[in-house]
Amino acid sequence: MTIGVWILGDQLWEQQAALQSCSQKENLPVIFIESLQHIQIRPYHQQKLVLVWSAMRHFTEELHQKKYSITYTIADDFAQPLQEWVKANQITELRVMTPSDRPFIQLIQNLELSCKISLIPNNHFLWNTEEFNHWAKHRKRLLMEDFYREGRRRFQILMEQDKPVGGKWNLDRENRQPPKSKLHTPPTQWFEPDKITQDVIAKVQSIPIPTYGEIEPFLWGVNRSQALQVLDWFIQHRLSDFGPYQDAMVTGEETLWHAMISPYLNIGLLQPLEVIQAAEQAYQQHQLPLNSVEGFIRQVLGWREYMRGVYHYVDVDYPHKNWFNHTKPLPEFFWTGKTKMNCLHQILTQVQRTGYAHHIQRLMVLSNFALIAGISPQEVESWFHAAFIDAYDWVMQTNVIGMGLFADGGMLASKPYSASANYINKMSDYCKNCAYSHKERIGENACPFNFFYWNFLDKQRNKLQTQGRMSFILNNLNKMSAEELQSIREQAQKWWTDIMPT
Repeated sequence: MTIGVWILGDQLWEQQAALQSCSQKENLPVIFIESLQHIQIRPYHQQKLVLVWSAMRHFTEELHQKKYSITYTIADDFAQPLQEWVKANQITELRVMTPSDRPFIQLIQNLELSCKISLIPNNHFLWNTEEFNHWAKHRKRLLMEDFYREGRRRFQILMEQDKPVGGKWNLDRENRQPPKSKLHTPPTQWFEPDKITQDVIAKVQSIPIPTYGEIEPFLWGVNRSQALQVLDWFIQHRLSDFGPYQDAMVTGEETLWHAMISPYLNIGLLQPLEVIQAAEQAYQQHQLPLNSVEGFIRQVLGWREYMRGVYHYVDVDYPHKNWFNHTKPLPEFFWTGKTKMNCLHQILTQVQRTGYAHHIQRLMVLSNFALIAGISPQEVESWFHAAFIDAYDWVMQTNVIGMGLFADGGMLASKPYSASANYINKMSDYCKNCAYSHKERIGENACPFNFFYWNFLDKQRNKLQTQGRMSFILNNLNKMSAEELQSIREQAQKWWTDIMPT
C-alpha cells in the first residue's frame, strides 16, 4: 500500500492535516500542481497568481530538504497529472486536506483515479465545520458577537477566568476614529523578489490568459519565514495604534496600521492561533492598548472563523442569493479605476497596483457603492474574488453576498451596510479632492453616493422596514418631499444611462 499526498496552493503548512495523517514522512510521495485551466475561471490579479505559485514553489523546496518525494507539475488541468503520478508511484490512496472552498471539494470528488481518495479534515482553522455547525444549529440568528465570545472562552484568549480582560468583550467604541490631518504611520514590511519569484513573475507575464492588475512591483512575502517577519513587524510597530484608526481611509496611506497578514493566513503560511497568541502576548508583556489588541484579535478569532463557519453552514444556493433583486451590471471602472468619484478611484487603482485594500475600503466604499447602485451581487462577488490577493470562495461568498451586499436578507448582518457620502467624508480625506460635492444630493455636482443612497432606501423601503435598525433612517426618508425624491430617482437613472448608453 502506497499513500500519496496532494497539497493545494492554499495549504502550505508542514503541519497541515494530510501530511500529518501520514506516519512515514521520509520519501512520502507529495504532488503540487499549477493548473492553467483553474485560473481561467475569472481574470485573477496577477499578483495573486505570483503569490500562490511562488509560495508553492518555495514550500516544495522546504519539503524536499526534509526528504519528502516531491513532484511539481505545471499542467492544463489537475486530472491528467494526478493520473500519471498515481500510476508512476503506484499510489493506492491519495490523501488531500479537505479544501476550504466548496467548488474545489466538488472537483476532487469528481476525479476519476485508479486509487482511493481520502479527504482529511482541514486543520487550518480554529473551529472545524462540525464544531461550528453544532454551535449554530439551534440559534435563531447567527450573531458574530456571540460566536466571538464563545471563541474567547473556548481558547482562553484575553480572559480572566470566565470574564473578559478589562470587563468588556468588545471595545469597538474606542476605535473607528476619523483620521487626523497628520498621521505618522510605520512603513510596510515588503520584500524584494528572489529568483524563484522572478521566474514566476515571468511566467505569469507570458501566459495567454486574461488577468487583472499590475504585476510589478511585487513586494509580498512568499514563504513562512517572511510571513512571520510580517507578523512580527505588525506586533512590534503597528498593533499598539491599530485600533483607533483601523477604519480610516487616507490618500497615499495604503496600509496604515493594518497587519497585512490575510494573504499569508489564507494560504497556510501563518496559522490563526499563533497570530492571536502573538497579539495577546504583546499585550501582556508590553501593556499595549487593550482596544487595539482586542480589535485585532476579534478580526481573526471572530470575523475570520465566523465567515468560514457560516460559508459551510449555509445551503449550496447561498452564492445565488439576491434579496433586493439587484441586476445592474458591474461598471467597467471597477476594472480600470477610471471614475471621477475620488474615493472609488483611489481604492480601485490601489487594488490594481497591489491586490489589497483594507476592510473598510472594501465594505464601506466598494461594497457600499455596489449595494446602493443596485449592482448584481454575483457580478460584484466575482470581481472581488478576481481582484484581491487574499480572496477565496469561502471568504468572498459570506463577505460580499452576505455582509457587503445584504443579498442574503440578513442572515449575517443586522442591517445593510449602506451609507451616503457623509460617512466617506467623515472617515477619509477622499472627498476633499473629488469632482463631486459630498454635501449635495441632486444636481450636476451631487455625489453619486448621495443620490444612490436615498434612491436605494426609497426603492427598497418595504423590505428595509422589516429590519429594525433601519427605522431611524427611514424616518428621515419619510420627511423628504415627493419632488426631491423624484429628482433623486431621475438622477440615479440618468447616471446609469450616461455610463451605459444604448
